[in-house]
Amino acid sequence: MLLGKKIIVVLPAYNAEKTIAQTIAEIPLDLVDEYVVVDDASTDNTILVASTLQVKNLIRHDKNRGYGGNQKTCYDTALELKGDIVIMLHPDYQYTPKLIPSMAHMIASGLYPVVIASRILGKGALKGGMPKYKYIANRFLTWVQNLLINQKLSEYHSGYRAFSREVLETVNYHVNSDDFVFDNQMLAQIFMAGFEIAEITCPTKYFEEASSINLRRSIKYGMGVLRTSLGYFFHKTGLVSLPMYKQK
Repeated sequence: MLLGKKIIVVLPAYNAEKTIAQTIAEIPLDLVDEYVVVDDASTDNTILVASTLQVKNLIRHDKNRGYGGNQKTCYDTALELKGDIVIMLHPDYQYTPKLIPSMAHMIASGLYPVVIASRILGKGALKGGMPKYKYIANRFLTWVQNLLINQKLSEYHSGYRAFSREVLETVNYHVNSDDFVFDNQMLAQIFMAGFEIAEITCPTKYFEEASSINLRRSIKYGMGVLRTSLGYFFHKTGLVSLPMYKQK
């Protein structure tokens, strides 16, 4: 625990057999109370590797539910386990688990209810091997989103995030997409609910085993991001009323 807060790390896994052990090995278990692995019907040996690691909270989907669907199970499980601070960490070792203490402390101390590990602050993204087309798309989408949502995040697309229990109990993430745009929709819901989001600089690593979506799915994701941001703007101005912004 940290300042009396129970910390749970959730790992949404899909075809992570080559990296999940290294990721889990670096989770600071002197601080983290429990961690949860949700295997989204991987086609490799992710579930077997996780089993050999004696993961206490190991869940396997019978069929693939998508990245967003995986996170829904992650957060539901963390809330059932009475987590006060829930940190999502990808098990592909693209993000370092060493930031967990800093992210958790920002929430436990009451400074912020949400913390995002940003690859864009500093020079971590390109230095870590982010493809240039993804970097340019990230910067363009972030610029549009900040304009429409009226915020100043350095990026909306990092998959390394920490939430207070209050946030997860407030935003209705169950109505969100089961695909990659889930991340973006959830940030829009968090801002709509009036929560503030902090960012922390995060180094990142792009390598063969790290998960990444192809160009076609990247374009689909980008279109989803734009729809989410426009929807936020129209809902905020009262031009439309979107169910995703109704709180639990």
